[in-house]
Amino acid sequence: MSTYISDEVQAGLDQARLKAEKRNSRLRVQVDEKFYPVLKLWDTGFSLDAADAPNLRGLVDLYDGGRHLYQCLIVASEAEFGRMKYDFKRNTAVLDKAPLDFVRDENAPIALLGSS
Repeated sequence: MSTYISDEVQAGLDQARLKAEKRNSRLRVQVDEKFYPVLKLWDTGFSLDAADAPNLRGLVDLYDGGRHLYQCLIVASEAEFGRMKYDFKRNTAVLDKAPLDFVRDENAPIALLGSS
């Protein structure tokens, strides 16, 4: 039995795989006012569809649906199999509240109750 696949069939399989990854991913990258779907995310970077994404560089925002996850400084790494890989130079998690600049006591009161 042969495992040879023609170039046309392989190209069709690659296109179908990219289309499925785009459809299933909730992650997206915002650059200026444009959004690009993220195909895969890992600790040191992410990948986008090479046909859709320009050669990105600089500061971008990474979202999971409508939730802002990270603010990232990126550089384009390499293109392979229809995907453009980007590496993080800096990856900072976005917080929904300001960080404290002091240690909060565990037994500190949450609120003050006034006498009526």
